[in-house]
Amino acid sequence: MVTQLNIVSDEKAKPLILSEDSENFDQSSIRNNVEINAENMATKVSSALQTTLEIEAVLTLFSQQIKPALPHDGFTYHNDPLDVSVELGEKSKHLCQYRLLVNHEPLGEINLHRSWEFSSKDRKIFEYTLCGVVYPLRNAILYQQALNAAHKDPLTGINNRATLEENLNREVKLAQRYERKLSLIILDIDNFKAINDNYGHQAGDKVIKATTDLMQTCVRGTDMVFRYGGEEFVILLSNTDLAGADLLANRIRQSIADTVIEIGSNQLNVSASLGVAELRSNEMNATFFTRADKALYQAKNSGKNRVCKAKE
Repeated sequence: MVTQLNIVSDEKAKPLILSEDSENFDQSSIRNNVEINAENMATKVSSALQTTLEIEAVLTLFSQQIKPALPHDGFTYHNDPLDVSVELGEKSKHLCQYRLLVNHEPLGEINLHRSWEFSSKDRKIFEYTLCGVVYPLRNAILYQQALNAAHKDPLTGINNRATLEENLNREVKLAQRYERKLSLIILDIDNFKAINDNYGHQAGDKVIKATTDLMQTCVRGTDMVFRYGGEEFVILLSNTDLAGADLLANRIRQSIADTVIEIGSNQLNVSASLGVAELRSNEMNATFFTRADKALYQAKNSGKNRVCKAKE
């Protein structure tokens, strides 16, 4: 059974309410049932965890700090909304589980694993020491959320332009160093201004999100999709030559052309134009991107709803 641990407090006073089998325990009741050194350990744990804002580092330190008083073979943490999973050591037969919340805000689930059973005293010690990890963990989660927000497009949830620049620089360096293939696709939704003018910006947003979804159903797990700005997108394809990139670009183009998007009572057919380029030996980022961009404009100027390849 997973026990839910609720921290209801302001930043100064931190009363603890534990809910298990519909019974409530306050912090004083725990204090009466746990050895006095548990309080000192919780303080020590909290102090040690203030040194980092990385979620995995916080939890690794926490596991190390409590292990002398609470031996365990393995430690796992899961936070589904953040898509974060940390696994340390080995999973064993017996499990001690707690789901953490602060002011009704879920912080994820922490599990201890070991080959022998956890006693009631072990559980009380664990409950008390969890007080030391809750706020450092929340700070690490807030930091991770801030990082995610800085790198994600708020409308579509995919990577944004700033993230593209970072990843393009890294992927070009890796491709040059290890002599790998690298290709780039730039996609632009055709006649997007007319969609906004005729149906409104909410309709435009719906078309952008639908286009994003269609692209993501076509790409591989290793491909990286970015919203470059407005109605323009970029896809980075590692270990992919020009022919492979052209094949994917045409698959995406056809998928968009075959999809009808409902805008209120209207059914809208949308198309896209795409430019494709493969990285040349010793080519710079800017030149690589410019060649794909020129191929895109060739596609736009040649009648739209088509894919054009950059000159090799």
